[in-house]
Amino acid sequence: MRIASWSWGGRLHVGTVSPSGSELTPIAVPDATRGALALIESLARGEAMPSAAGARLPIESVELRAPLPRPLRNVWCVGRNYHAHAAELADSVFRASPPVEQGWPIVFTKVPECVVGPHDEVRLPGAAISAQIDYESELAVVIGRGGRDIAKARAMDHVFGYTIVNDVTARDVQVRHQQWDLGKSFDTFCPMGPWIVTADELDALDTRVRGWVNGELRQDARTKDMIFDIPTLIETCSRGITLYPGDVIATGTPSGVGMGFSPPRWLAAGDVVRIEIDGIGAIENTFR
Repeated sequence: MRIASWSWGGRLHVGTVSPSGSELTPIAVPDATRGALALIESLARGEAMPSAAGARLPIESVELRAPLPRPLRNVWCVGRNYHAHAAELADSVFRASPPVEQGWPIVFTKVPECVVGPHDEVRLPGAAISAQIDYESELAVVIGRGGRDIAKARAMDHVFGYTIVNDVTARDVQVRHQQWDLGKSFDTFCPMGPWIVTADELDALDTRVRGWVNGELRQDARTKDMIFDIPTLIETCSRGITLYPGDVIATGTPSGVGMGFSPPRWLAAGDVVRIEIDGIGAIENTFR
C-alpha cells in the first residue's frame, strides 16, 4: 500500500495510490493537514483502515505534498552511513574524525518545518549565509509502532513504511558549527515523498538509491551497502528515547555528493535534483 498527501479542489487530502501510480483515492482522516500522520497513529492504536472518501483522481490533476508535511518532531538523520560515502569524505574536512565503521552511527536531526513536497522548490540562502549547498539522496524509515529500547532483532516490527528525502545541506554552516543541525535545517531543506510505501511492499534492506543533478547521475548504490543497517539505526535512536508512530529516520546518503568531488560541485540556482528509490518512486526539486 502507498499512502500519499495532496491538494486538489482547494482542499487537502490523504489517500492511497494505485499500483500503477497513476490514480489516487482519498480516505477519511480526521485532519488532512497532518498528511499520513493521523492515519499512522490510528493504525498504531489498532483501528481499522479508513474507508474511501471520494472518487479516484488522476495523479496529474493534483499537487502532491510531502506525505508527512509537518513531521511529529525533528527528523532523525544518520551521517556517513554508506561505505563509499564515508570513504569519499575521508580526506575532506572530516579527515580528523575517527572512521565511522569503528564506532556508533552518527545521528543528528532536521527541524520538521524544513520539510517540503516532492516537487516543491528548494530555496537557496544568500551567499553571505552559505555558498556550499549540497544534496543527499536518502531512504527514510517511517515508524509505525512506537517504543523505547527497541532491540535490533525486533526493530523491523516497528516500521510502518518508507519514503524518500533529500537531506539538503549547507556544508560550510555544517562545518562552522560542528554540530550539524543548523546547516541541515534551513527552510525547504528536506524535500520528501512522493508517498509512503508500507513495509510489506518493499525490501528496504536491499533496494537501489539513485540521485541525479541536471540529468547527470551522481549517486547510485544499494541499501545493503549501509554501514549500519535499518534495524541497528532503530535500535540506536530508541536507546533511552521513545520513538512514536510517524517518527522519521533518514538512513544516510550514498557516495557522489557535491562535497565529494574535487573541486566540490555545489548546487546553484536553477539546478534540478532528482532522487529515485526502487520500489518507492521519485522526487524532483528545483533549487531557486
